[in-house]
Amino acid sequence: MRLLIGVSGGIAAYKALETARLAVRAGHAVRVIQTPASRRFVGEASFAAITGAPVLIGEFDEDPARGSYPGEPLPARAPISHLALVERADLYLIAPASANTLAKLAAGQADNLLSAAALAAACPVAVAPAMNNRMYLHAATQANLRTLAGRGVAVIGPAEGELASHGERGIGRLVEPAQLLAACERLLEDARVASPPAARGELAGVRVLVTAGGTREPIDSVRYIGNRSSGRMGFALAREAHARGAEVTLIAANVRLPRPPVAEFVAVRTAAELAGACARAFPDSDVLVMAAAVADFRPASPADHKLKKTSAEAPTQIALEPTEDVLATLAARRAGRQVLIGFAAEHGAGALEYGREKLARKGLDAIVINDISRPEIGFDAPENEVMIIDRDGREQRVARAAKAEVAAAILDTVERLRGRLEEIDGAAAGECVGSAER
Repeated sequence: MRLLIGVSGGIAAYKALETARLAVRAGHAVRVIQTPASRRFVGEASFAAITGAPVLIGEFDEDPARGSYPGEPLPARAPISHLALVERADLYLIAPASANTLAKLAAGQADNLLSAAALAAACPVAVAPAMNNRMYLHAATQANLRTLAGRGVAVIGPAEGELASHGERGIGRLVEPAQLLAACERLLEDARVASPPAARGELAGVRVLVTAGGTREPIDSVRYIGNRSSGRMGFALAREAHARGAEVTLIAANVRLPRPPVAEFVAVRTAAELAGACARAFPDSDVLVMAAAVADFRPASPADHKLKKTSAEAPTQIALEPTEDVLATLAARRAGRQVLIGFAAEHGAGALEYGREKLARKGLDAIVINDISRPEIGFDAPENEVMIIDRDGREQRVARAAKAEVAAAILDTVERLRGRLEEIDGAAAGECVGSAER
């Protein structure tokens, strides 16, 4: 999601900073517009550091990023700032929205960059009010909120509790950052679901199975052997497939992220549980995208209780046994024209060679290779940089970008591979007709 956040003046501006941080951690690309008054509470340098993009204050500010969002290429020319940012946004969130800002938006004023962008927005717009309870309950503020809601603007909150004024409580608190982000993700999903299937891409009606996260293999009832996979890449793939109209089943191993809008969600812990869930879902799937990091080995004799390090049973060595190669097993069971996409998380030199070998050895249609030796991409990072190689030898490098953008490139590959299979089927059908006529 390309999220544009507009920050107006108010003590609650610090929550906008945390909202931006959570959005970036969830894999979203974020840009920020601030009003001059908001700088009294949070400086633009803080937002720039979190988002990795410049912050704009005035309508005539020069945007070094030329309207692009983090992970996107720099446009060849500089656009009009208040139009470019909101033109490219998937959602525009104004948080906190002060009483003054709400009044301007309701009146259609455009005397600063924040309000001008709101008038130019074709994407969903949301406002999160934050102010003193008496200001919020005033008839003018309530009328302004009704006016905005009547125009299709989503109103998030406010919450009730302690206010900025010492000792005061009431309604008017900005909702918490995690709730703000969750509300934005729901609004965007509602907008996508409401759009006609033809506008959501070429996967309408296609059944896509996505795995995400990392398995954990128990040593005892407390400890386990695991990996650093956060599940962000898999969740981004699930969101993108759903946005393109696919019927998505998501199998998630130990992921603590907001759940994407999918037809079926299955939570698993171990490689064996993931293998079982995949075996059940795969026969009815048209596409498999295996983004989960599955353990290659597990403790051979896990204890069903906590092993005390001071006891005689405390292990000095842990015997391991191999787990099932889930992807190879599924590839061997493929039927019809199922498309299989695998991942190869490699460390340093030789990644491409190993990825090509894995592609051939497991009988996949394409493999996504990323170098996990770089701390700024890959595991537990909001961005990734990958090479996509298909069975025909075609290679596509996806430069460092938000995982949502990488997911889009991978799903483009899925669409292309499915189109190729349909062409093969069509050609074969034509040959059969020709033979019958002869």
